[in-house]
Amino acid sequence: MGDSQGRAAEGHGSPAAAVFDALGAEYEHAFAASAAHRESLERLLAGLAPGSRVLDVGSGTGRPTAQTLADAGHRVLGVDVSPVMTALAARQVPGAEFRCADIRDFPLAEGEFDAVCVYFSLLQLERGEQTDLLERLVRSLRPGGLLVAATVPVDLAGVDAVFMGQPVRVSSFGAEEFTTLVARAGVAVEWTHSALFTPDHPAGEPEPHFFAHGRRI
Repeated sequence: MGDSQGRAAEGHGSPAAAVFDALGAEYEHAFAASAAHRESLERLLAGLAPGSRVLDVGSGTGRPTAQTLADAGHRVLGVDVSPVMTALAARQVPGAEFRCADIRDFPLAEGEFDAVCVYFSLLQLERGEQTDLLERLVRSLRPGGLLVAATVPVDLAGVDAVFMGQPVRVSSFGAEEFTTLVARAGVAVEWTHSALFTPDHPAGEPEPHFFAHGRRI
């Protein structure tokens, strides 16, 4: 259920950071076989000019997203709230830059990226925070820049759940509502895709995945 993201409260670890610190490399192994994620990355690569600047939000272990983009010659910045994941990503993908930070507090300049990836990293934010963050991320794209956003398309608002044995609090939108959310952030949606994926983990259960690709208007 996605790469990690969350806010660290003063004096306390972020719940999202705790979850993904605990999962570590298990997360990468569990989701490595996602054909839909690979297809999404291939589609993104096909639309990027050489040496593009790409932001990977909730970059996790750096695989497959940051590694695929860096191996193709793009300049990748990964931002993730989990110190364990960020350190692992830096070791595994030396061709990219990684920062351990909450993306909601991370400074983003207008038009600084050619593409922004948000693979499943919105799920542990409240719905209103997801809306606000998408708008900020789109503003960080140059005009015509590419946005890729993926989620688990279920109608949930602040629901406690268990993910790969770890307690999580999840908010999300159905596929149609999520597509509208992306469009309202200032993106012309060009492609969407739905898939069902079961993580390769003893506690993994089948989950729907939804991908939306588009360009900043």
